[in-house]
Amino acid sequence: LFATLDATTRRLELAGGRTVLVTDTVGFVQKLPHQLVEAFKSTLEVVTEADLLVHVVDASAPDPDAQIAAVRSVLTEIGAGEVPELLVWNKADRTGEADRRAARHPGSVAVSARTGLGIDHLVEVLGDRLARATELVDLLVPFERGDVLARVHREGEVVEERATEGGMAVRARLDETAAGRLTPYVVTP
Repeated sequence: LFATLDATTRRLELAGGRTVLVTDTVGFVQKLPHQLVEAFKSTLEVVTEADLLVHVVDASAPDPDAQIAAVRSVLTEIGAGEVPELLVWNKADRTGEADRRAARHPGSVAVSARTGLGIDHLVEVLGDRLARATELVDLLVPFERGDVLARVHREGEVVEERATEGGMAVRARLDETAAGRLTPYVVTP
């Protein structure tokens, strides 16, 4: 039932030198028994924290739309149904279906994991989608709030950081949720 059993996280460098973390989670197929969803819930929960879900689909599968629906159903069940999604059609080297399916699903990408076909375009699209999902925020964090500074580093990409009389002045790229949690420290120009 599972295509991948362990979650693996790696760094990926995007254009402009921006680095993101990419996690390959448990992969699954349709008609996943509820008990298995429960058993792998902790492995799947990493998806709920994602800024973008890269949903890789086998373009040569007999019914990829059913597989997409099955994955989306499980994502909804674990609380990740609202995570933005990028559909990626794999096996573009083996069948013209990947390109046809990508054309029918605007914003999706056709690739070949085996040959590397389309991977550069995928990385470009990832960079574009993630750039839209974040905003540059200026923060002033009091020196005694190391926990807040740690959160900024953990949840965002710190672009600039310097000590001032009032605390740590930080410019960071944050997603909307993280920026909302840090509103008390936001400095408006």
